[in-house]
Amino acid sequence: MKAVFAIVLSVFCTLSWAEEQAGAIFKQWAPSLYQIRLIDNVSGEKSSIGSGFQITADGLIATNYHVISGFAQAPQKYQIQYLDHQGNKGELSLESVDVINDLALVKRSIDSEMSFFTIADDAPLKGEELFSLGNPHDLGMIVVPGTYNGLKKETFNDKIHFTGSVNSGMSGGPVVNKAAQVVGINVATSGNQIGFLVPHDKLAKLFAEYKKAKPESIEAQMAKQLMANQEKLIGTLLESEWQAKELGPAIIPTVDVPFIRCWGDSNADKPEALIFTAMATCSLDEDTFIDNQFFTGMIEMQFQYMETEKVSDLKFYHLYQRQVSHASAGNKVSKEDVTEFKCHHDIVAPSSQGINNKSILCTRNYKKFPDLYDVLYLGLSVDKDTQSLISHFTIAGVSKPMALAFTEQFMESVSWN
Repeated sequence: MKAVFAIVLSVFCTLSWAEEQAGAIFKQWAPSLYQIRLIDNVSGEKSSIGSGFQITADGLIATNYHVISGFAQAPQKYQIQYLDHQGNKGELSLESVDVINDLALVKRSIDSEMSFFTIADDAPLKGEELFSLGNPHDLGMIVVPGTYNGLKKETFNDKIHFTGSVNSGMSGGPVVNKAAQVVGINVATSGNQIGFLVPHDKLAKLFAEYKKAKPESIEAQMAKQLMANQEKLIGTLLESEWQAKELGPAIIPTVDVPFIRCWGDSNADKPEALIFTAMATCSLDEDTFIDNQFFTGMIEMQFQYMETEKVSDLKFYHLYQRQVSHASAGNKVSKEDVTEFKCHHDIVAPSSQGINNKSILCTRNYKKFPDLYDVLYLGLSVDKDTQSLISHFTIAGVSKPMALAFTEQFMESVSWN
């Protein structure tokens, strides 16, 4: 009983200490914390809100890109505004962005030097207690304690796994250690006390680049970042091991990288089905936010094997073709962002594989980033009467050379067993 009491007492003492520490951090650094608002110029009302924190004495503030994305895409429609801890408001200029890591630098005008947060030199230790600051649900600034759990493993671009409540409106707020040094930036939540942070070194890199030279154009800066990220991503995939895997009598590829995750399904439990179907899908479990109607950076590979002994060849063909009609690119875009798909059709027999495909390769161009494309490929086997394989991939925001290299590798990796 004494042991249990000691444990309970220890927990309460720890919580009390954490609350005191959080209170001290908030009191000291409140002048350097802001609510960041996107204001619609016509209505004068808030379009979105987030949080931000000052990182220089002359008024430079860090936040998330997605908080100010509306202004980045349509500066004539919006203005960026801050609200400080005393209720003062003011306009902010957009200085620089890192669209891949969801970061932005904005700046306010000041009359004299102000206090600011310091970016840490080192990453936290696993299990270290941290403090997330932000403005949840427009309710005012709060401090949320939590634990550093290392980097999320299944991502191409680093994210910190944080055990703490990162709620809506806290996006862009700092996460600090006990010394009040910034070790992460609030970015997303999965609920149930699971939050994700942008690592502090991403902000340090953006800040260092900004000190060297302010970007001449935010749009050009974003185009360069999107291109570099996809070149790195597709390059990594092409250099990794492509493993052969059976799907019925077909051979399909899987790529041996931790950030591509695969799932499978079939109707093997339904013997009454006219057509047996087995599916495998592999995808990148993340994308890049441009605005609410425009996402890029995704990759998906999907395979569907079908066979039958219960229907005629002609009916099987029609059912097979019906499956094809549902194929589409997986990323969300609007017609203002991309051109219409242009498609090329051909019958292809890859040189090293025993399969004949009707191949359809479709591309659409990004209007603001003309060197980038969404690519959709469909391979439809045409060499068996009552068996078929549909192989499909989509890549969002890729250059022509990388798209062609990936397409060749993909097509050469699909065959009959």
